[in-house]
Amino acid sequence: MTSSHLQQLVAVMDRLRSPGGCVWDAEQTHESLLKFLLEESYEYIEAVEMNDREAMREELGDVLLQVYFHARMAEEHPTDPFSIEDVAQSVAEKLVRRHPHVFGDVIVSSSDEVLENWEALKAIEKGRTSAVDGVPLAQPALPLVSKLLYRAEKNRMKLVLPQKIEVPTEATPEAVGEVLLATIAWASEHGVDPEGALRLAARSLIAQIADLESTVE
Repeated sequence: MTSSHLQQLVAVMDRLRSPGGCVWDAEQTHESLLKFLLEESYEYIEAVEMNDREAMREELGDVLLQVYFHARMAEEHPTDPFSIEDVAQSVAEKLVRRHPHVFGDVIVSSSDEVLENWEALKAIEKGRTSAVDGVPLAQPALPLVSKLLYRAEKNRMKLVLPQKIEVPTEATPEAVGEVLLATIAWASEHGVDPEGALRLAARSLIAQIADLESTVE
């Protein structure tokens, strides 16, 4: 019986990590690989933004490698091991639980209701008592604020937010923060991902810089 490519990837990772395999791979830990997981994720994001199908396939493979690498190391834990099969089982069961409108008898009329149900079920499963529980505070400020606004909206909370985006007379941290908060809230209200919008603006800056550099030459 021919094995699938995913099974081949499991076998390759096992060989690399086992005695007689790769010294570098054997030395890695969950902590040492975190920077690569983040880097590969950003590279995949860039491939999507560039609509580069070949790069998307390659970079998504690199992200998949990180998942398998971490799962292979997890098998070696002395008291709480788990495998890639355990990971797959866990996420499959989660998807079934979080989609009662597909796998159960719950009826929804919009994608907004799907998201509300998802957040409500997630809160129950994890025993969360606050809308901010589970929000990683160490993430960059832009996605952090976006996530907090999202959680507040899904929990039907009426936050007091700046109503206008105005340039303050003095650029203090508080004033700049208010402008940024108002901008992110405005983007979220209109269904625009502020992180993606800012990355789009960054690409415009890159193009301008390239044009200026070409005129200097």
